[in-house]
Amino acid sequence: MTTVDETSAGGLVVDADRRHAVLIGRLDRHGKLLWSLPKGHIEDGETVEQTAMREVKEETGISARVLSSLGTIDYWFVAERRRVHKTVHHFLLEATGGELSDEDVEVTEVAWVPVAELENRLAYTDERALVRKARQLFEDSNRAATEGVGE
Repeated sequence: MTTVDETSAGGLVVDADRRHAVLIGRLDRHGKLLWSLPKGHIEDGETVEQTAMREVKEETGISARVLSSLGTIDYWFVAERRRVHKTVHHFLLEATGGELSDEDVEVTEVAWVPVAELENRLAYTDERALVRKARQLFEDSNRAATEGVGE
């Protein structure tokens, strides 16, 4: 069996107040809707950040800017008689415009979901860990802003 490497980028898109995030839903081969973070393949000449912003726009209809890296996930799967080693670069992004859209053929549904509900909604353990990391970044940022007041 041939082994191939694939690299993608995407991430967690939050609104300006950090209370909601965009998720995409895709049907698995059993017809079950699985919620995940938007992501996709890197095109020639793109940086991982550019890919994350493009894929978010294509899969959700939302324009976003990268705030920071959330980390990289890698995993293996078999498809079309190939073993695939997939690496996905995830970013924390902030929505800057656009409207939710599930026009992308790879996406069944898109939704703004309260950040507090993300861990219960996301289908994949690694993505739930990224959400915990993002929530910690929010808390650290809020704490720093509060501690800086009145100095």
